Amino acid sequence: MRTRLLPLLIVLMAGVLLALGFPLAASLAASEQQRVVVDRLDDAARFAALAQFVSETSPGTDERRTTLGGELASYHDVYDIRAGIFYRNNRSMAAAPEDWVVPYEGEGRRAFNESLLGRRSHDPPQVWPWQAHARLIIASPVVRDGDVVAVVVTDSPTGQLRLRILRGWLLIFAGESLAMLVAVGAAFRLTGWVLRPVRVLDSVTHDIATGRMNSRVAATGGPPELRRLAHSFNEMADNVEEALEQQRAFVADASHQLRNPLAALLLRIELLAMELPEGNEEIASVRTEGKRLSQVLDDLLDLALAEHTAAELQLVDVGALAAERVASWRPVADDKGVALVGACGPVTAWADPVALSSALDAVIDNAVKFTPAGQEVTVTAEPVPGGDEVAVVVADHGPGLTDEELDRVGDRFWRAGRHQNVKGSGLGLSITRVLLTAGGGGIAFAPNEPHGLRVTVTVPRNQPAAKGDREGQGFTER
Repeated sequence: MRTRLLPLLIVLMAGVLLALGFPLAASLAASEQQRVVVDRLDDAARFAALAQFVSETSPGTDERRTTLGGELASYHDVYDIRAGIFYRNNRSMAAAPEDWVVPYEGEGRRAFNESLLGRRSHDPPQVWPWQAHARLIIASPVVRDGDVVAVVVTDSPTGQLRLRILRGWLLIFAGESLAMLVAVGAAFRLTGWVLRPVRVLDSVTHDIATGRMNSRVAATGGPPELRRLAHSFNEMADNVEEALEQQRAFVADASHQLRNPLAALLLRIELLAMELPEGNEEIASVRTEGKRLSQVLDDLLDLALAEHTAAELQLVDVGALAAERVASWRPVADDKGVALVGACGPVTAWADPVALSSALDAVIDNAVKFTPAGQEVTVTAEPVPGGDEVAVVVADHGPGLTDEELDRVGDRFWRAGRHQNVKGSGLGLSITRVLLTAGGGGIAFAPNEPHGLRVTVTVPRNQPAAKGDREGQGFTER
């Protein structure tokens, strides 16, 4: 979610900064040019004041024209600005350089004609930093007795103006870049503050879904709405845990309370069998069903205890543990005529050794039970390629399961219809799944070619987060 929210915030902030930056840059350029225009208008006004006493026909104006020409020449030498005063007929009164004439077209002609109407240049075209050859032309009328008799024209280079505008733009760019960095940092903090409760809630939901029912969300940060959601989630988890605890307690109590009456019933059956002829089939059938019911009660009690007991994880040599279980089950396999082969190299993972041993016992027992005599059961332990898990694979060459049966294998009390006559309660693989899930592992079923079943038991190679670390990330445990 953060990867989707952050780009949106960054794009919005960049858009706001650009929307502010472009007008600011244009305003800066206009302000710098206006300063130059005002300065040139002041100079033009001073020259116009000198030029209004120079008459084209009156005697005695040569000295004033000479003085005006000297002023213009000094102005050009000092500032490198061309300046001149031109009569209405375009004839030059004085100019610097002396051969400069009023332009006959372009911006210069427009400014000259505008001044002939008695208006000074006040809004010349904007000069931009990339216009290397641009010049700034300013014109101001020379008024005598209310009439425009001449026009003062200045033609300025724009190098310094463009440089000042560029420097101003660089400062704006640096300021906006700094603001963007601050905004990105604030966006990271904001999204982290908003989404942290969501991440914690997602992790706790995964914990509860995988059997760690005591995980809770520490509602200490984030917006008020998410804190209320965390509080409601904790209440829901409490109610679910309480309901499951009542279910476990009922199963355990029922299993325990039925053991004594069942034992008494089996004893009475044995006493009754003593009064009947040897080999009575009905008594044998009743004995078998009684033992099966006793096994179901034992498995129910084991399942209730497995669901209630927390896994005690430690670093275990999974290969050695699998080899030990293979050695323990080999006599049973030999009695049935099944070859039980172990290929378990040294590989370590984090698991509850008791729970993992029980899970392997259930899987190997099933494989040996359903494999015909003369066939082989192989047990291998090795790391999962490209993953952070260790897999113990038990592959048999029995009848296997159909695709529909593979979807249901591991369900409580479920047994394939064609295997109903095989000893068992249908709870062994359910208990195995509960034991593995409590330690962060899992179990998967797949066909084993050309026939048979392939059961994969997985346990994590990396140590799960410690309780203190989880609490630091917003987790609590009850």
